[in-house]
Amino acid sequence: MNYSSSLDYLYGLQRFGIKLGLENMQAIKSRLPNLQKTLPCIHVAGTNGKGSVSVMLADILKHSGLRVGLYTSPHLHCFTERIRIDGEPVSRDDVVLLAKQVRVAADGIPVTFFEATTAMALLAFQERRVDIAVIETGLGGRLDATNIIDPQLCIITPISRDHSEHLGESLAEIAAEKAGILKPGIPVVVGIQEPKTLEVVLNTASSLDARVCLAGRDFFWEEDHADLTVVVGQERIDGLSCPLAGRHQRDNFSQAIAASIKLREQGLPISDAAIRETARGVSWPGRLEWWPCRQKILTDVSHNRAGINCLADYLNDLQITKIHLVAGLSGERISEEVMMPLENFAASVYAVPGCYGPTVPTARISFWAAGLRLPCSEYLSAEAGLAAAVAACGDEAPVVVCGSLYLVAELREKFQKGNLPFLR
Repeated sequence: MNYSSSLDYLYGLQRFGIKLGLENMQAIKSRLPNLQKTLPCIHVAGTNGKGSVSVMLADILKHSGLRVGLYTSPHLHCFTERIRIDGEPVSRDDVVLLAKQVRVAADGIPVTFFEATTAMALLAFQERRVDIAVIETGLGGRLDATNIIDPQLCIITPISRDHSEHLGESLAEIAAEKAGILKPGIPVVVGIQEPKTLEVVLNTASSLDARVCLAGRDFFWEEDHADLTVVVGQERIDGLSCPLAGRHQRDNFSQAIAASIKLREQGLPISDAAIRETARGVSWPGRLEWWPCRQKILTDVSHNRAGINCLADYLNDLQITKIHLVAGLSGERISEEVMMPLENFAASVYAVPGCYGPTVPTARISFWAAGLRLPCSEYLSAEAGLAAAVAACGDEAPVVVCGSLYLVAELREKFQKGNLPFLR
């Protein structure tokens, strides 16, 4: 197998779809001795913010002198981004070797794409002898492929409605799935939650005797983005700047810091200097990212109602009142529900395909725009929609691209390669 054929094998597993359950992972684990070893790790679940919290926490751990594994999904541009050691994606040669091991171990088992990549990540972290790994769940928690690990700390980021077809229609049902990563006696750092989700998470933690460090009660942030103070219990770290844009990232950063303080209490050598280093330099592309070009173009991977709410808050904080919206949605999302927070910002809408996998028809996005009497045009490609938006934007209202990570990834890659000639 080479890199290309390894990816062909992995993506070919998508024919098995999304399968929640631990049977396949337990079977693979039993066939791979390295997966039976103890892996010091942190488990992160939630609906929004879990990637940002994971990246910031892993960066703090790295700057503390630890060898750190990080597993996140999906990737933005390259498959190797999913599995990182000390902030660097594994090599393509690593992917080949890891995929080969998993393919042999999975013989006769109908493993899914996510199960295979999860096994590869856990193997990589064992073989590279990381000191600790930060493991982000996929869709859920209780039946997520990552839930075969034994973490020393759990993290629950904000929970909202998404992937209801897999996790349940109500917030309580979704919260129960996410809280399924909690383990007896293992502490958990809980981010800001709605009352219905918080009740479920706290009840689950109580039943497992898992000590809770709760946003707003046990940790919080003060001041603003450029002069941030984070308080965790009796610890106070001031003079920080939030490394990622958006009010919600202050919540995420404070949660990552709270987690690092809890790990320090467990004996890990985590310094305030490491936290300050992360505040100065961590990046997470595609999240409220302004492109460096003459036109004002903002891209954001937000793809559900809660994420779009954060985007709207960011626009409001910048006093941006009018945008040209390039929107494309993936999966089975309802455009009227997801895009509603942008109703008062959109001057015009450019409906494009979601770029990868099942996508919401552009006609559904047009239907939403028509109901608001917003000018809307449909396009066969994301590039065509962006070109039309740029041509119409002038010098004042920015172009905002959102609704799908895959949409942002496709356009961002073309921009990086200089393949969008209408940009200056």
